[in-house]
Amino acid sequence: MIGGTNSDRDIRMTLEYSLTNTPFHDLDQFIALPRLGGLAISPDGTRLVTSVATLNAKKTAYRTALWEIDPMREGRARRLTRSSKGEAAPVFSHNGDLYFTSSRPADEDDDETQGAALWRIPEGGGEAEQVLSRAGGVSGLIAASSAETMIVTAPVLAGSTDEEDDATRRTLRKDKKVAAILHSGYPIRDWDHDIGPDEARLFALEQKKTDDDGGHAGTSDANLMATNEGEPPRELRNLTPDARTTLGSADVVISDDGRTVISSCQRSLAKGDSRSYLIAIDVESGRSRTLLSDDSADYSPGPVSPDGSQVIVQISTVTDATTAPRNSLGLVSLDGGTLVTLAENWNRWPSAAGWLPDGTGVVVTADDDGGCPVFLIDVGTSDVQRLTKDGASYSDVVVSPTGDCVYALRSSYEFPAEPVEVDLSTGNVRTLSSPVDRPALPGRLERVETRADDGTRIASWLVMPGGAAAADPAPLLLWIHGGPLGSWNAWSWRWTPWNMAALGYAVLLPDPALSTGYGQDFIQRGWGSWGREPYTDLMAALDGVLDRPDIDETRTAAMGGSFGGYMANWIAGQTDRFNCIVTHASLWALEQFGPTTDFSTYWEREMTPQMVEENSPHQSVAKISTPMLVIHGDKDYRVPIGEGLRLWYDLMSKSALPADEKGETKHRFLYFPDENHWILQPQHARIWYLTVQHFLGQHGMGPEVELPKELGR
Repeated sequence: MIGGTNSDRDIRMTLEYSLTNTPFHDLDQFIALPRLGGLAISPDGTRLVTSVATLNAKKTAYRTALWEIDPMREGRARRLTRSSKGEAAPVFSHNGDLYFTSSRPADEDDDETQGAALWRIPEGGGEAEQVLSRAGGVSGLIAASSAETMIVTAPVLAGSTDEEDDATRRTLRKDKKVAAILHSGYPIRDWDHDIGPDEARLFALEQKKTDDDGGHAGTSDANLMATNEGEPPRELRNLTPDARTTLGSADVVISDDGRTVISSCQRSLAKGDSRSYLIAIDVESGRSRTLLSDDSADYSPGPVSPDGSQVIVQISTVTDATTAPRNSLGLVSLDGGTLVTLAENWNRWPSAAGWLPDGTGVVVTADDDGGCPVFLIDVGTSDVQRLTKDGASYSDVVVSPTGDCVYALRSSYEFPAEPVEVDLSTGNVRTLSSPVDRPALPGRLERVETRADDGTRIASWLVMPGGAAAADPAPLLLWIHGGPLGSWNAWSWRWTPWNMAALGYAVLLPDPALSTGYGQDFIQRGWGSWGREPYTDLMAALDGVLDRPDIDETRTAAMGGSFGGYMANWIAGQTDRFNCIVTHASLWALEQFGPTTDFSTYWEREMTPQMVEENSPHQSVAKISTPMLVIHGDKDYRVPIGEGLRLWYDLMSKSALPADEKGETKHRFLYFPDENHWILQPQHARIWYLTVQHFLGQHGMGPEVELPKELGR
């Protein structure tokens, strides 16, 4: 396991793994590995449920199923659901019933679905039954832990007057094959999907009232389903008919007693800008009021205190060209009042997971020196206590009802997500029985560090292939993370260094300036100057390992995606030290990127026009003499396809790399017409890895790898 004590900051991993015959030696085996995500706990703390994604028979998509984990570690994990459409978003109701969303039809003979519906498995077990379906589908559910209240998040067409009208409008769009969206505000896109024509709404899920004749009062029952014989069907009561709520249920919380819901909403400002503010909704009356709103910050809700009097607030300050964002936690009374900052002097970016049952503390996670540990903040004193001592990353943290432990998913670059229990009194971590086994790895993981030009410590993870030694040094891949406000601290299925280690590559994963987990000053030193400190930090990290006898300094390549792709492009115009460079979903011409990305208002605050010009990689295209593999998805909204198209044309027409004797370029462009910022389809992930490995081999980095035949080349 990673790490040692809390004071053991310079970790050296030396655990050896199998050198051959791992899933990373065969990409078909790799993409077929099951993937665990999410965690839900029952109100009495006796049940844990997670989701496991597995590859379908055609190897073209992943399907999720729900599995139950025994928190007492007395039994094996067991599968709860099984359908071709899959299940997601598990939530326990106050009485122990398990709810989830699924697009599978209620009738096994009916292949038609209307989007995800809400399903339930009764507390005592049995077959899943559909609770609610609607024309627009269901996005998610939150439930009070000690009351019957359940809140559904669902999309509604903006002009709809009620559920029946919404269904009619959707049918009209579908029958007429209309996909057009009329916008009246900004933004209109988010990462990989269009915003609209749906708008998110919050609904109270209630039993439908009956009229005096025994029928069901109100509008059409077309979207309602009975749950048990004799039980009234469920209906939705709109709690946010006018509010522009933040998409997704992550920005919605409910008090334990079910009386109050807190949600993020979007408030439009001049020139296309907007802010996230908080509203508090009284569930019984449906009345809402603004809880927090400020032009200087965006707010999203954390968990509500056990007594229902206060709510944790996630605060993100608004940036400008000279000041990086600062993320922190606050506490505000639901009756109104002043926002109080928690752990104001803590130099990390915390994310709240849950309250202790007695209301004295809040369990949080925060990026910290290449990991994401679990911490406890004392609400009275703001003292911060680190609970987990290893170097792993913890997510999906849930607090047990007894308050003696938390459950979480833990991962690192040594293993994918696995369920664990963390003792709150000792910080000891126990692994629970998981539906997914750890895969064997083809090498070892080390923690290394060096110093930047200004003396700042630069930390990195280093993946070393099995068998690398002075007699047979490994070629080195410099992998640059995206964000840029993030760090290499948890397992990634999309950028998995072990696939490269299986071919004999060493992979360096540095955290340069702008990375999280090293303090606010570390972020600030790279703010607005992407081509300076982030670049020099990466070069310092690289130089810090090239003097190792088990690394071949004559064979190096750089790779990165998103901001990492930007850095790959910047490196290409600054140095010719690399054999080749891979750039994925990358920023190229910043003056073009700014107005076309999905959140231009954020970008325009980050750099002045002069900064944009000084930090734009396209200015140095004439100096690029290193072969580059450009990768881009056409549906990428965060870094629009125009960046990839312009980069490719500029490389063809302006770069310093000469054509070969046949007049052909050594640059390559891997284009995915139906992928977005991420390459998500399994068959395309396989193509991605094989093409990258082929390109590296073509330029003397490692073994020759054939291009996949599916590319038709």
